[in-house]
Amino acid sequence: MVAAMGAVLYVVPASHPCAAVERALTLKGIVYERVDLLPIVHVAAQLARFGQGTVPGLVLEGGEKVVGSRPIFHRLDELVPEPRLIPDDAEVKRADEWGDQVLQPLVRRLVWATLRRRTDAMPSYSEGADLPVPVRLAALGGAAVAAAEVRLSAASDENARADLVNLGFHLDRIDRWIDEGKLGTAAVSAADLQIASSLRLLLTLGDVAPFVEGRPAEGLARAQFPQWPGHVPAGVLPDAWLRAGRAAEGR
Repeated sequence: MVAAMGAVLYVVPASHPCAAVERALTLKGIVYERVDLLPIVHVAAQLARFGQGTVPGLVLEGGEKVVGSRPIFHRLDELVPEPRLIPDDAEVKRADEWGDQVLQPLVRRLVWATLRRRTDAMPSYSEGADLPVPVRLAALGGAAVAAAEVRLSAASDENARADLVNLGFHLDRIDRWIDEGKLGTAAVSAADLQIASSLRLLLTLGDVAPFVEGRPAEGLARAQFPQWPGHVPAGVLPDAWLRAGRAAEGR
């Protein structure tokens, strides 16, 4: 039976695209082994294993390798047609692409703009992970990892502030898709997983969570991902950024 195939999923703990793929494997009933990689260190490991320095990376039974959430979703639908992740709905496909290309990078920038200010919170995002080194040892390099991730994600102060200003607009888009029945239905799609995982990660940031809370978007995130490791308390990002974001929500 195809759904009983074995697979190995390479992830970085708390990564939103990795969580989206992990949820997809569960929905498809595919048995898999999860391999946790250290942030930044994962780049070299993935380059050696997959020829690309990103996660998630999936090795299927027989040795086939697929990298990236969207290519993995497509391949899973080919291998296990039901439940289908990518329906024949142009707007849902558009939401999937938007979640991958727009929302995921935005969330990554806000996460690293926050964590570089509170590197002591980084170990909380590895709770439950089976890292190749003890979490306490990994935490010693937190500042260097955060600095590298800021560069890799383009998480400059200027970009993060702009992301907060635009966040309400993006959340309105998600809420509209939910209202239109494109997201959040009983038929879970790749778009649901892409977007819900990003939102769920945002909800771990004390300064950013209030922008999401109380919206239909929050319900989507928590329905697909009830639990998520990591937390950064409020009071980290500059007040001026948060005020600008709240002011933009009222436009």
